[in-house]
Amino acid sequence: MPTASSRKKAKGKSSARSAKRPARSAKAPQKRKGPPEAAKAGSRGVAPAIQPAQKVPAAQAQPAPPAPKPAPKPAAPKRSSRKSALAQRRGPDGRPLQPGDILIPAGVQGSDEIQYLLRGCVAAERPGIEPGIEEVMARRSGSDEDRSALKEQADVLAKRFEGGSIEPLLPARPPARRNFQGVVERAKHRRREIGAFLRGLDIGRTETSHMDSHGEASLQSLMEWAARLENLAEADEPGQADYAQFHRGLDQLENTTEALIIDVEQTLRRLRDRIRASSS
Repeated sequence: MPTASSRKKAKGKSSARSAKRPARSAKAPQKRKGPPEAAKAGSRGVAPAIQPAQKVPAAQAQPAPPAPKPAPKPAAPKRSSRKSALAQRRGPDGRPLQPGDILIPAGVQGSDEIQYLLRGCVAAERPGIEPGIEEVMARRSGSDEDRSALKEQADVLAKRFEGGSIEPLLPARPPARRNFQGVVERAKHRRREIGAFLRGLDIGRTETSHMDSHGEASLQSLMEWAARLENLAEADEPGQADYAQFHRGLDQLENTTEALIIDVEQTLRRLRDRIRASSS
């Protein structure tokens, strides 16, 4: 049996061994491992499911422009129950304007205006001799003899228009007064003659778009001259004026407007010849 001294020696040796043995340090907290699938994927070199965002060029980074909106459909025009301005216009006597009053107020009056009206009716795209005669008769309340005379005059103008050259038909003028009132009366009279010719074209439903460019330009110039004559008739009397010079200017104006009327007549005759040739 071990003695007491031997037990003391063994105890001393064990304490010496324990003194020499270093103290066991505390365990450091271990990092938490990720899921095994991610570890396996990383070990095999496979790219992770979520990749870092790539840089986009500045030109491509801008948002796309919005698509253009379709143009709105135009609303259907509303039908107005009001009458047209032309239907509401009235003449100096307060009565509603009749057909042709814009071109020649109160209708044709004298023989010169009747001649120009019939010239327009004869040269119109759709000859309107009978309606023209009826309009004259309604304005003048003529007799059967007057109707026959108008028919004969229209026949003469129709023969002039159909064959040969179309010559000027300026009416004979009485001597004009050499004052401002004489100039005004002459300007008004010529304005009414031009209006009577235009009214005759209107009765025959003449379409300016069917005319050639030369005839259409002549018709436009004729209407412009009519507007100038109207302005002259409504002008104020000048303080000092050479009325003989005024009348010489009106002579030239009458010749110019008569040449324009003949241009329109010739244009409409060419148009009628083309229509007849195409229909035959």
